Amino acid sequence: MPENTTTPTANLTPAEKLTLQTAAHGVVALMAAADPGPISSTRSGMAGGKALSTATGLVGHVLAEKVKGLELGGSSTADLADHTFAALTASVTLLKAKAPGEAENFRATIATIADAASRAHKGAAGPAETAMIQKINAALDAA
Repeated sequence: MPENTTTPTANLTPAEKLTLQTAAHGVVALMAAADPGPISSTRSGMAGGKALSTATGLVGHVLAEKVKGLELGGSSTADLADHTFAALTASVTLLKAKAPGEAENFRATIATIADAASRAHKGAAGPAETAMIQKINAALDAA
């Protein structure tokens, strides 16, 4: 039997993969920024990054790939949010079109990242983290 040489991500372009990666990594960064402080933001970022690495399916394969060209950009949390929220909405839209079964997997992955980051140091989300999670969910729902 011939070996399957196509990857699970073969139907996505490099730009589309970058959009998913931007969204996921952006959520990690936003959750870290939602509770600033040298220790708390580090813990949030580490917990969010660890959760990101648990993704499965097509989404997991994309997020596990080496990130090329990722620029979360900006000089403020607002700039980061603009970039990330646009990528979240675009990611759900493109997954609905190209891999409909993966759209919900992506949403669940983002929810896991946000939840892990928000619980990293207090065990529960604070007001700023709760507000950020609501904004992340709104961007996902906009698709």
